[in-house]
Amino acid sequence: MTRILEQEIYIRSSATSVEKCLTDLELMHRWLNPALCCEPVGAWSTALGARSRFRIKVPLLQPTLNNTVVERRPGLIVWQFKGFFEGRDRWECSPEREGTQLINRFEFEIPNPIVRQGFNWFAADFVRQDMQAQLRRLKRVAEEVYLSTARV
Repeated sequence: MTRILEQEIYIRSSATSVEKCLTDLELMHRWLNPALCCEPVGAWSTALGARSRFRIKVPLLQPTLNNTVVERRPGLIVWQFKGFFEGRDRWECSPEREGTQLINRFEFEIPNPIVRQGFNWFAADFVRQDMQAQLRRLKRVAEEVYLSTARV
């Protein structure tokens, strides 16, 4: 059973600044959940075929999702992942008159029925709320990046 969580936010920033927050690993770590760590496999890149892993920093387990960029063009990055979840994480920037609309679509399946049931009972609402909080943090970072480049 595929689940889809989609969130969007309007950011008073250029699409270029928003995309930079998705492609610059240092900026990414400013808006990601602090319990989540993105690690490159090889050199960091968001080019088509680039690989990375997202590791959840929880005591003892540290579950990991292995990711590959499967779709890429200006304003769009789609990571496909495998691990305890399988699916795609799509980030799309759409320039607007005075900013950017950012849509994050997290589409996934949980193959293990025990993990799936645990997710449904304990984590589903947390993940949805965390995605919203993550977008708000990304908005703050992108607006800071945009303002700092506008001053130069």
